[in-house]
Amino acid sequence: MSNLENRRIVIAFIFVLIAVIFLIRLFYVQVIDSHYKLDANNNVKRHIIKYPARGLIYDRNGKLLVYNEAAYDLMITPKLIKDEFDTLSFCNLLEISKDQFIDKIKKAKGYSLYKSSIFEKEISTKSYAKIQEQLFNYPGFFVQTRTLRTYPDKTASHLLGYVGEASPKVIEQNSYYKSGDYIGISGIEREYEAELRGKRGVKIVMVDVFNREKGKFLNGSYDSTAVSGKDLKLTIDAKLQKYGEKLMQNKKGSIVAIDPKTGEILALVSMPTYDPNLLVGRARSKNYQELSNDTLKPLFNRALMAKYPPGSTFKSINALIGLQEEVLTPNTLYSCRNGYYSGRFHMGCHSHKSPVNLEFSIQTSCNSYYSNVFRSIIDKYPTAEEGYDVWRNYVLNFGLGKKTNIDLPNELSGFVPETEYYDRYYRKGSWNSLTIVSLAIGQGELGFTPMQMANMTATIANRGYHITPHIVKEVDGLQIDINNSDIQQIQSGIDSIHFDKVVEAMFQVVEKGTGTKAKIEGIEVCGKTGTVQNPHGDDHSTFIAFAPKDDPQIAISVYVENGYWGSRWAAPIAGLMIEEYLRDSISRPYIEKQMLEGDLIHPQKVLITNAQE
Repeated sequence: MSNLENRRIVIAFIFVLIAVIFLIRLFYVQVIDSHYKLDANNNVKRHIIKYPARGLIYDRNGKLLVYNEAAYDLMITPKLIKDEFDTLSFCNLLEISKDQFIDKIKKAKGYSLYKSSIFEKEISTKSYAKIQEQLFNYPGFFVQTRTLRTYPDKTASHLLGYVGEASPKVIEQNSYYKSGDYIGISGIEREYEAELRGKRGVKIVMVDVFNREKGKFLNGSYDSTAVSGKDLKLTIDAKLQKYGEKLMQNKKGSIVAIDPKTGEILALVSMPTYDPNLLVGRARSKNYQELSNDTLKPLFNRALMAKYPPGSTFKSINALIGLQEEVLTPNTLYSCRNGYYSGRFHMGCHSHKSPVNLEFSIQTSCNSYYSNVFRSIIDKYPTAEEGYDVWRNYVLNFGLGKKTNIDLPNELSGFVPETEYYDRYYRKGSWNSLTIVSLAIGQGELGFTPMQMANMTATIANRGYHITPHIVKEVDGLQIDINNSDIQQIQSGIDSIHFDKVVEAMFQVVEKGTGTKAKIEGIEVCGKTGTVQNPHGDDHSTFIAFAPKDDPQIAISVYVENGYWGSRWAAPIAGLMIEEYLRDSISRPYIEKQMLEGDLIHPQKVLITNAQE
């Protein structure tokens, strides 16, 4: 074989080798490595997420409580940013520092070089107009539309809740959510997230070398439409809610009002509160931190999460249990010599006439009477454990000491100790009815939320049952189907015949007993005051009530922390709330003025209030 022939073979081999290398590289680029394909696609196509508008929220009368306003997210695709990028002018356009720009670029690259992510979120309409005009100068950036929640009345913040970015944990657990998506964080926004969020869509557009949109990709055949979230109508009366918040301004505590016939929540007030608009937009993180650090705890939902002893408001329940257990009749008399005595034990009571029957015991709130009643219930059974278990089950049936299952998140259970609790504390067989007699007057280890106390009050108003409390009345125009939901009628286990005497006694509490500041001319209000012992400061003021007596339309519980006696703050606030709801007007402006101006948070003003009383 000649040298010429050898050269031809070598040259041919080299050409074949080069061709094979090109084919292998082409195969790798087109089939194995998708970066180039993504580069090409991102240079001509842009996927724009079409976020749905969240559902609107209305009160029971159709008043708009939450709606949406347009906002814009500036998106970034790091791979498309040019080397000659003018950082300084871009930072001036967005009104951010160079350090912020570097941090945001680093975060975007950490997420993906090829996938779009949020560079700057929640840009206002005014800022967007300025940015949009200059955006073609900055390849790799584009704007995506979304909406932000707006709360026009700045009310019911704990109830409505707020929306924020889905956390990495949520994204990991729920495949629906992507980075940058919003989700309900608390309140109604969280509990009804699936109904409110709607369904995302996508729009694919063609872009030129200047990052300007040039039309739809394939006439929009691959686009999908965003589906708006469902609207909610709540059971809340917005006017009553706002009035309750005014009455509780400069105070700590809560008001829960419920329609006993339906279980619908009419007002759910927790004070101190905050403007829900503070937790919307670019300032949300800063505002949340400030609210979290506030010593008054405005983010804490006292209506569902604070646990208080019920105090003397609980005596009505012990009366009903005593009647049901047949250890008590309406005519049963017990003496009171400024308190209850048993051996060396003494529980104090205020001065009043003696002996006391059932009606007067509630009207005057006699501690001695209910110490006797409670002990007779427990001692009816062979052992204290057996008697206590019977008593405890009645209490639980009133909706106390456990979650009410309201359709709101973060509700806490109350506390009614189990027998094992006392067995551990005192040793099994070493405790009796006298050991735990403080439960007779709603003190001791008992702890209930204001929501549970309102539920208890509704049970008395209904003469023996309550309906699962709920906050949503309609979803997308369709009324909640009680037969196919978690809303149930729950019986107390107390025969209805026993309620008449207790209800009459509660009526007398308001007419001429300790709750006269809740009295409303022309409306029969039934109530019970309570003074809750507080080891950390002044006692709490509490009051439960319902009205009208024979056709209850509202049941209410009020707690005012450090408010001294139930008659001082809680009773008049409850009376004003009842009158506002039933009459839409107030006939006692002098009482209203005292409650609106009363200040239990700022010590100097508290001294003035006490001096005037």
